Amino acid sequence: METSPLVTVHGDVDDAGGVVATAIHAGHGLRPEIAREMRLSDAARTREEDPFTDRIAAAAGVHLVVHRSRFEVDVNRARAAAVYVRPEDAWGLEVWRGPLPDDVAERSRAEHDAFYARAREVFDAVAARGPFVVLDVHSYNHRRGGPDAPPEPWDENPEVNVGTGTLDRARFGTVADRFVAELGEAWVAGHRLDVRENVRFRGGAFSRWVNEEYAGRGCALAIECKKIFMDEWIGVADDAHVVALGDALRDTLPILRRALAERS
Repeated sequence: METSPLVTVHGDVDDAGGVVATAIHAGHGLRPEIAREMRLSDAARTREEDPFTDRIAAAAGVHLVVHRSRFEVDVNRARAAAVYVRPEDAWGLEVWRGPLPDDVAERSRAEHDAFYARAREVFDAVAARGPFVVLDVHSYNHRRGGPDAPPEPWDENPEVNVGTGTLDRARFGTVADRFVAELGEAWVAGHRLDVRENVRFRGGAFSRWVNEEYAGRGCALAIECKKIFMDEWIGVADDAHVVALGDALRDTLPILRRALAERS
């Protein structure tokens, strides 16, 4: 394991077997200079972050966890948009006490650069051993009307949304299809897991980067878990549900590796 204030790389790439997971929005940390400028409460930030996704991503063995809050730097957006400036960049939230100083914002963008440089090192090492897949684990809110409001409609909000909007289907479509099918066989919280593709999300800048930078060698599947495994308003997890999601992800690994081997 290698760790830094920005990102921890868990596991040995020699043991990846062609599968790496990431939890790039799991972090809650802020640099002191960012914390001084931050208007949002801890609770408001946590609500839009992806807590506990690091525990789900750990199922892959080799996995990367970002420790910085997306409100400091969002590595799932392009560099120019990685620091939220206006409320419309951040779900209408007033993030800053006042205009964020340019030099502070640029130091956050430098963290965006550092993350992608470290990710490239890891993925280059994995790609040297053959085709690979990145399971980019996220979560999403479904009770935005408030803690007592009804959840958003089930037909538009799958338990797990697999984003493949930038996937090269000619090369990796079978990998994605087998992953979706296998994950949908998992039994979680008393029922089959509801897994659908590109219903709410098609994947962000990070999965696009993987799919473009490693074209023909690697692909990224953006996995968005609906926050029924936690109370999104108070930030408390149902630990058994989190464990079950991790187990479900782990059970897909043999299928993914077989699909990748067929491409070798």
